[in-house]
Amino acid sequence: MSAIWHDVECGGYAADLPLWEELADETGGPVLDLGCGTGRVALHLARRGHRVLGLDSDAELVGVLAERTGELPAEGEVADARKFELGARFGLALAPMQLLQLFADAEARIACLRCAAAHLQGGGLAAVAIVDDLPVADPAASPLPDAREVGGWVYSSLPLETTVDGDAIVVRRLRQTISPGGGLSEEVDEVRLQALDAATLERKAKEVGLRPAGRREIPATGDHVGSTAVLFEGEAR
Repeated sequence: MSAIWHDVECGGYAADLPLWEELADETGGPVLDLGCGTGRVALHLARRGHRVLGLDSDAELVGVLAERTGELPAEGEVADARKFELGARFGLALAPMQLLQLFADAEARIACLRCAAAHLQGGGLAAVAIVDDLPVADPAASPLPDAREVGGWVYSSLPLETTVDGDAIVVRRLRQTISPGGGLSEEVDEVRLQALDAATLERKAKEVGLRPAGRREIPATGDHVGSTAVLFEGEAR
């Protein structure tokens, strides 16, 4: 079930794809996609000829990615982004969609950065997407749900609210499932993004040998807030 909700809530997001494609072209790959899910980024880059390895801790999501690769130069592996050893190095490591902010504390974020740095080729690039601030809600806006039909079942996810709770940005969505017979079930899903700004991330990344290499803005869309991609260069080897 996690794969379906991942597709519903994340599969349609594309605002960051031009940037990841540009960086993959510049570095030449191969590309490491951290928190790959069902392959939103990995498959996009693979279709453009880049060799991609996607990592995710959810075996169901990685299994769906494997089913979708076909002849594309992409594969998935089940692994924790905070502690992995792959025996390979990459020209580009990506952490899209606020992956680092899903970790509960700074130690976990540092561990992820350390692993990414260890898997970069000499002079390779890492790119981390973060949301710096709580988005300002438009009181007149009436968001539409993300929805998908699979085998006669309809899955709908409606944004409810985005709030601040201590040091976290909390995003709540109403998930509704409608069976082929019309039965309805629903639950509220909550995602917590730990507060993190680009300057703090750059400072911490230096501790694991990543040198700040600029920032790029990922534009907002009608359904998603904008974010910042913080770039880092790995150590020469």
